[in-house]
Order: sequence, then structure tokens, then C-alpha cells
Amino acid sequence: MLSDPIVALATPPGRAALALIRLSGRGAFALAARCLAPFSPQPPRTVFRAHLHHPVTGDPVDEALAVCFPGPHSYTGEDLVELSTHGGLLVPADAVAALAAAGARPAEPGEFTRRAVLNGKMDLLQAEATADLIEAGAPAQRRRALQQLDRGLSRRLEALRSEILELEGLIAYEIDFPEEDEGPVRPERVTAAWRAARERIALLLRTAADGERLREGALLVIAGPPNAGKSSLFNALLGRERAIVTEVPGTTRDAIEAYAAIEGFPFRLVDTAGLRDSDDRVERLGIEVSWKYVEGADLVLYCEEAGDAGGGMRDAFVSRCQAPVVIVQTKSDLIPPTARPPERLTASIVTGEGLAELRRRLAEAAFGKLLTLGDVEPVVTRARHRDALQRALAELDDFQEARGAGVEAAAAATHLRAAVLALDDLIGVVTPDDVLDRVFASFCVGK
Repeated sequence: MLSDPIVALATPPGRAALALIRLSGRGAFALAARCLAPFSPQPPRTVFRAHLHHPVTGDPVDEALAVCFPGPHSYTGEDLVELSTHGGLLVPADAVAALAAAGARPAEPGEFTRRAVLNGKMDLLQAEATADLIEAGAPAQRRRALQQLDRGLSRRLEALRSEILELEGLIAYEIDFPEEDEGPVRPERVTAAWRAARERIALLLRTAADGERLREGALLVIAGPPNAGKSSLFNALLGRERAIVTEVPGTTRDAIEAYAAIEGFPFRLVDTAGLRDSDDRVERLGIEVSWKYVEGADLVLYCEEAGDAGGGMRDAFVSRCQAPVVIVQTKSDLIPPTARPPERLTASIVTGEGLAELRRRLAEAAFGKLLTLGDVEPVVTRARHRDALQRALAELDDFQEARGAGVEAAAAATHLRAAVLALDDLIGVVTPDDVLDRVFASFCVGK
């Protein structure tokens, strides 16, 4: 296990009031003492002021605030020093260079959190939640990351792991006492324990699609005929003028993408070219791009003008879509309320009428299951989680199939052991280096 001293800037470089620098590893305190005066790791977790200088040249670098966290009671589980310096480009870079000259190695992406995992300060799910919390762009993402950081999913998986181990214990008892009638454990008890564990895994897997969509952001494609108010609606949902809006049909020639939080949930909005037959080569190319986005969408918002009787085009469009479709009639301010079909969702960018209901419908269509679960139940948010749970579920099914086929208990039990190992991989009990490399590759250096 690596424990050599590492250093990194934990805040983004650039003009700022302060910068935070982290130093962790074996000998971190002695190394910091070469650059800070005065320096003392006692009392721990107490901020003190010190002069920061280069250990070789003695050149002053900055006036810094420092705090020491002796291991194992630190973020990484090692001796850890955090320095607060002035911000900007020069001072933080010189401070990191001074600590490197004293013997620290520049940290790899996510290496501080990786050491925290390896030293038992957090599990792999919590480490992933740390990255998700940093990258959160919508309140729902933040809430879900905080729940996972608080071991919500970890506790559920540990309980599930214990259930499978208890089932494995029942089978082990049966192996030890084969001479008794049908074994000392009734088959109904084994089946009930298997069914309970299987259902818990299946419930978690059913959250995977919405959970992964929550983490990545739902791809919401706005489509419809030309001049149906798509770009205006795109700007309204985004909250700023991003797409060009004119009364000329066919203004949008290419897809425009932007990120937005709608009802607290993350969406990747796409404004597309109007769908129609066209002799314009450039417009036809834009329409082809529109259909490609529609085919890959998580959710489609189909726009048509209020009072438009062109239901044939709408029905043909919906029949071609694989994703759920929300239909909205735009420009509702141009027709009287009595002319608006009560069963249709209508909206007006001019008056704002109907926009709140539209946002609610979009959030419900894209994240309905998560809305039902609330923020209490754990959710699977990564493909890695889904793959591990699918392996565990397959092993449980193989165990039951083996039991039904009359396979010896010892052989059938190997599937239970494989299911437990799949959950161990998920939590990070024993994790290969290549898995850790993939998890931490997207982390920022100072985390």
C-alpha cells in the first residue's frame, strides 16, 4: 500500500481569495516542518499561522494557515496537513513546489480519497458519492450523493450480504448433517430466505435506470414542426436566451444542447430543427440530426401550436419514438381559454401560463420512480453498481436452479459464495487495482 507523502492543490487554480493545499503520507509532519515556521503538529486539528518558505533556497512564499490531522483520525487515515494560502496562480503553485522540493510527490487524480478507501476510512460507494457530490449540478443529485456518502446504499448492501451469508450458513449446516431427514433445515426455510434476498436485489436493480439517469442527467429532446415554439420553450426551460428565436420557420438548423435543472432534477436539453419535408440541403441535414437525438432520448417533448389540428403528424411522430413523449401545445396565449382542449397540456412563453405544470410533468416523466421513492430509499446510480447486482442476482438464480435439479448442497452453495463476492466487489471489500483505477480516474487531483 502506498504511503509516501503526496501533495496537491485542492482548490481550482486561478484568481481567488484563498487556496487549499493538501499534504498526506508517512513523514508528512516532518516534511511540512521543513517549509513552515513555526510548525508543530500538537495540538491536533488546531489552526495556526506560519511563514511558508522554500526548503532549499529559503525564499518566502506566503503567510499561511495550517492544521494537522494525525493518522488514523484524518481524511486519508494518514498524517495529513492542510494549508490555506492566498489564491491566484503564482502563490499556490509556489507553495506546492516548495512542498515537493521538501520531498512530497505530486498526487495522482483522486489519490487522497483512494488512500481513504484503502485505509478503511470509507468504502468504495462513499468514494464514488464524494465525486458525485462535487459534480452535482441539481439539488436531487446533491441529495442522492449525500445519502450515499452517509452509507445509505452501503448499509442496504451490507444487510443484503448478511442475508446471503445466513442462507449460506443454512446450507453449510445441511452439509454437516446429511443423514437427517431432508437435512436439519426445512427446504421451505431455505426457499424463503433465497426469495427474500433475491427480491431485495431485484428492488435495487429496478432503481438502476432512473438512478443512472439522475447521475448523468436525462436527455430531453424538444421536437416538433417548424415554428412550433420549440426554441422559445428551450430558452424558457433553460432560464436564459440560448437558442435564436424568430418568426421565420426553419431558423434552427442544428441541434443545440444545454444543461438545466427542472424541479430539482438534472436534464440535458436539446433544441432540434423543425420536422418537415424540405428541399433545403442544410435543413435536411439538421432534420436528420434531430431524428438521431430523438432516437437516443430519455424523454421527448413534442411541441405543436395551440389550436393546431395536425394530429396526424403528431401521431406518426409518437409512433416512431422509443422514449416516452410529453405533448405540449405552445402559444396558448393566442387562443381563448374556451378553445383549449382540457385534456391537452398547454403553455405560453409570453404569459408563463402552463410552464410550472410542464416542468412538473417533465420531472415526473423522467424521474417518476425516484419521486415515489423519495430521498430515503437507496438508489443504484452507476453501471458498476448495476453490473455487480446483476451478477449477484444471476448467482442466486443459479443456486436455486441447482437446488431444484438435485445438485449436491456443497456445489450449489458455491453460487451463494459468488453472490457474496459480487457484493464485496460493489462495496469495495476487496477491490482489484484496475477497478480502483477506473473509479478514481475522473477525480480531481486534490481529492
